[in-house]
Amino acid sequence: MIPIHGEAAAAIRTLQALHKGERGLVDRKTGIITRYLFMHRGRLFGARYLFESAIEKACQAAGLVTPDGKPTVTPHRFRHTVGTQLAQRGARLRTIQKILGHESAAMSLAYLGISDEDVRQDYQAVLGEQATIAGPGAQMLRDGHFVQSEVTWLKEHYFQTELELGRCLRLPQEGPCECDLYLTCAKFVTTPAYAPRLRRRRRRELELIEDAVTHGWEREVERHKCTVKRIEQLLTDLGESLDGPEATD
Repeated sequence: MIPIHGEAAAAIRTLQALHKGERGLVDRKTGIITRYLFMHRGRLFGARYLFESAIEKACQAAGLVTPDGKPTVTPHRFRHTVGTQLAQRGARLRTIQKILGHESAAMSLAYLGISDEDVRQDYQAVLGEQATIAGPGAQMLRDGHFVQSEVTWLKEHYFQTELELGRCLRLPQEGPCECDLYLTCAKFVTTPAYAPRLRRRRRRELELIEDAVTHGWEREVERHKCTVKRIEQLLTDLGESLDGPEATD
């Protein structure tokens, strides 16, 4: 599912109504008859009409043209700008990847071109000397466990270390992680920026405890209670309250 603006949704509904009852075309890749949205008289609209012409009109209206009247914004630049703004306003990498249609997170990282300042700020939030951090990996950072080459790698690949509730400091030479229980992993570290997600996860775990109690699942009750205890300890170590704003993303 890709989020769209309300105006775009209204325009799509109008197009759907106009094409109601029309026959579809055979998709070249799947061979399945498909009712495409952007069609006219049985033919698909091209990229020129759908993207380039629309952006050219927008540039003309906004005065974004060169002295000879050519638009200063191309479809590629527009796409790049959208992705960059998503990243700079806090969108998760997986969200950006899905919206841009990239097959891998690496493609999104290379395409967005995250600024050095963004990397520096996030890097300092975890690896800086005055950072407020928690988790098993926090003590490793405080003790100077990582040598300079390892710190350099973490800085250069920082956006690839993100997890739901914090970050993983596992290095390439250590191989892939064989478990998802990262809350107790020695390489896990988190910051106050993840407090809203930690609170949301805690509330969800409490709901699961109630459900497990209702069904008489004692092992599940114990498991979820352990997770709640771990999250509460992380929030305490970060100096964050258990009750506060929760993440909505």
